[in-house]
Amino acid sequence: MDIFTSMDISASALKAQRIRLNTISSNLANVETTSTPEGGPYKKKSVYFQTKAMPFNEQLEESIQGVEVTKIMEDTADPRKIYDPSHPDAAEDGYVEMPNISVIKEMVDMMSATRSYEANTTVIKSAKRMALKALEIGR
Repeated sequence: MDIFTSMDISASALKAQRIRLNTISSNLANVETTSTPEGGPYKKKSVYFQTKAMPFNEQLEESIQGVEVTKIMEDTADPRKIYDPSHPDAAEDGYVEMPNISVIKEMVDMMSATRSYEANTTVIKSAKRMALKALEIGR
């Protein structure tokens, strides 16, 4: 495996974690959204990863893969119901349907994605330092 392959793998992980962070941010921003254009409260979104398929000629040479986002799915769980008859979106019984989003779980996911992003950034920086050191040795 060469230095550029490790950078490609880390770059694919950075892209996937960026999408994950954007999705988590969207969930946190809409934790109180009770009405959407589709109707009903905002639905939590989750990101799913899979190993990245490499071109056939690269698979013959090496068994190295990256990561990619395969899908972003909406949560199918029922919304939380909160009693607030003064809310503009309250039903006749006084209950408001709220997104089924746990701020704590989203923050833990955000911390995990941030740590993964930092780790892959470190890999790229290390590969860059190794390449520069190799050039210095070659002088």
